Amino acid sequence: MEDSENLRREIIALTKKYYDSKFGSRKFEKGRDKVFYAGRVFDENELANLVDSSLDFWLTEGRYSEQFQARLADYLGVSDVALVNSGSSANLVALSALTSPKLGSRSLKPGDEVITVAAAFPSTVSPIVQLQLVPVFVDIELGTYNIIRERIRQALSPKTKAIMLAHTLGNPVNVDAVMEIVKEREIWFVEDNCDALGSTYDGKLTGTFGHISTVSFYPAHHITTGEGGCIATNDESLARIAKSFRDWGRDCYCSGGENNTCGRRYSQQFGALPYGYDHKYVYTHIGYNLKMTDLQAAIGAAQVEKLPSFVKARKANFARLYKGLARFEESLILPLATPKSDPAWFAFPISVRENSRFSRKDLVSHLENSRIETRNLFCGNLLHQPAFQDIEHRVVGDLLNTNFTMENTFFVGVYPGLTDEHIDYVVEMFEEFFKGL
Repeated sequence: MEDSENLRREIIALTKKYYDSKFGSRKFEKGRDKVFYAGRVFDENELANLVDSSLDFWLTEGRYSEQFQARLADYLGVSDVALVNSGSSANLVALSALTSPKLGSRSLKPGDEVITVAAAFPSTVSPIVQLQLVPVFVDIELGTYNIIRERIRQALSPKTKAIMLAHTLGNPVNVDAVMEIVKEREIWFVEDNCDALGSTYDGKLTGTFGHISTVSFYPAHHITTGEGGCIATNDESLARIAKSFRDWGRDCYCSGGENNTCGRRYSQQFGALPYGYDHKYVYTHIGYNLKMTDLQAAIGAAQVEKLPSFVKARKANFARLYKGLARFEESLILPLATPKSDPAWFAFPISVRENSRFSRKDLVSHLENSRIETRNLFCGNLLHQPAFQDIEHRVVGDLLNTNFTMENTFFVGVYPGLTDEHIDYVVEMFEEFFKGL
């Protein structure tokens, strides 16, 4: 036993040396090195945790999962965090939880309506469709790229049972407008916080306003586990239901390796099963297996410690880029933070104004040719995407701004892996483009 522990320490020490050799930093070379829109930022601690976890060969949830969940819950100030295998799975689990018969009359049922936007990443809307609910699409504001607050109320109907919105590119939605309706109508709010971990609205962290919220740990996001995500809530009953959907739909809520947490493992009646059927094999939801591995959680446990510094870097990169591009506002719509918010920006969205002398394609082509990565604002108008053209849905008013973003909007990066040299080079290439017009 002592030999194995000594070997473990030696392996971890060598792993940290390996990090310095393999991933050590080097100077940015303009025009040769790519300026990525996003990417993983890590040091020797993530690598050491990953190797340490692998030496245990405990491949499902384990000690690092407990550590990661606890640190996330502490950061957000919530009672419950449940890890899943992706942000998309987090959205599916969160909305599925609201269909549970355990919620009685508040349970979402096929045909119920969910207010959302079409200028979204598909995994915010896909669960609505998959659960046979009806998405009700509302247009967005230009600049914030979030739902138009006045139109939320216009979208209400007797069938409205939930609102499911993402904080676009880290910019919080108008939470006051949403929560006013949520409380007034006693409907659910699912808060997609996948792009916004560390953003605040009115001094409070996003991901803490909804009945249930979600986070993604994909490499492009604020912290990463490679693939991964989580759901967060202050509602113990929702947390238990969500974990049931994540864990095959089983009713048992024992942690891995535990038995009889409820104290009634063999003394309950469920459905048409024999009385006293083993609670570990009772399924009260049509669920999935969407858990995270402890290997991924080991990376997350190190990443979450860096989150405050990552948020600070994103804000600084955003501010530097905004200052550099402000001179082009006659031709470009630059991002606008939602009132009362302080975004931990996922990216820097830009729209080419109507009647400009150039198109989005012209500008994006110049940037890409200069080794600067760009991305469109996700799906543009989701209803124009092949998979969503024939879904059951309702549109409130027009989607003029959504269509505008589909044609004219893109974003560049502000993630913590970018230095002042990267940002200044991006500004320089914008200058070069405008000089060439």
